[in-house]
Amino acid sequence: MTDLLRQEIVTTATTIVVKVGTRVLSRDDGTLDQERITRLAEELNSLLEVGKRVVLVSSGAVGAGMSQLEMDQRPTDLATLQAVAAIGQTNLVEAYDRTLRSHGRHAAQVLLTAEDLHDRTRYLNVRNTILALLSLGAVPIINENDTVAVDELKTTFGDNDRLAAMVTNLLQAPLLVVLSDVDGLYDGHPADHASQVIPTITQINDQTMSLVRDQQTGVSKGGMASKLEAARMVTSAGENVIIASGRTPNVLADIMQGHVTGTLFVAQGKSVSPKKRWIAFSAQP
Repeated sequence: MTDLLRQEIVTTATTIVVKVGTRVLSRDDGTLDQERITRLAEELNSLLEVGKRVVLVSSGAVGAGMSQLEMDQRPTDLATLQAVAAIGQTNLVEAYDRTLRSHGRHAAQVLLTAEDLHDRTRYLNVRNTILALLSLGAVPIINENDTVAVDELKTTFGDNDRLAAMVTNLLQAPLLVVLSDVDGLYDGHPADHASQVIPTITQINDQTMSLVRDQQTGVSKGGMASKLEAARMVTSAGENVIIASGRTPNVLADIMQGHVTGTLFVAQGKSVSPKKRWIAFSAQP
């Protein structure tokens, strides 16, 4: 089933930020699912072929490192965690690049810390670099720089849901697609068979937030609560967000065709100016 509002949103969105989480990219044992990454890269290429500019915010560096090092559990000490992320990041980007190169595309690694977006000069430099990459036809693959960002590894403040929201606002991208391990926002617990995905949310309020409980796992930091916070950041700046399952084949194609896939969070009012976005969501308080 298609939806006219969704069709209008995806048709007019020239730049799309796609965020994919660790749990989407990982198998049940925590190792990196190379086939799923290949499939996602193919879907990203399909967006490029219809003239969209695509930015990917990808988690999975720690999980990829754990896979390469044959670790069963996420390291608990910071130095080892950062080292594992450094090992995994190379493999993660190479996995995307391999598929994109087969279509004549280029992947570009962009590693950021919170400070890069707090500082106005660095913020603008990041924006200009990403826009330059897009003009060259490349796909920026953005991740937090886990190797040096201490706070981002210890707290959910720096999770990639928030990073994706900040990048969306940085670029004034009209659409953020968050690919999760669930089908969207449910009206009850996802494990309850009576629960159903809410197709559209027009306002994220306390009642909306009460529907979720943040659930931590051994390899990922975010949860639906952090995704709703990210959606609130983006919609309040005047852009749209869709949360859908990244484990569903051709999910991006379904979204781009206006199918009722996942949960659409509708933009609140007009698009906010770039300077006001930085002050509201990125500037250091």
